[in-house]
Amino acid sequence: MTAIPQVFGKTVDGHTRCEHYSTELDIIAIRFACCGRYYPCHLCHSECTDHPPQQWPRARWHQKAILCGNCWTELTVETYQGVDACPECTASFNPGCKAHSSYYFAVG
Repeated sequence: MTAIPQVFGKTVDGHTRCEHYSTELDIIAIRFACCGRYYPCHLCHSECTDHPPQQWPRARWHQKAILCGNCWTELTVETYQGVDACPECTASFNPGCKAHSSYYFAVG
């Protein structure tokens, strides 16, 4: 059995929701490229670490960096960027997250 990755930050429930983003659709955590730790959002990372965040470079989008807080499936950045719901459990993701994807993923 695969271990569930630990999610750091100011989580408020068992589905990776945090103090900053806690709607029904806020069920992902992002493994930050700088430290390799999963956080629910960029604000949690900033408040809980002593280093600046780094974007996932396009050349590394094939690596698993997104955690579905519903079924705990890890997705690649590429897969996550192309879906609106978890391909494993079909839980919907917050479409608003794409509006600030530049915090996490480099373009080009």
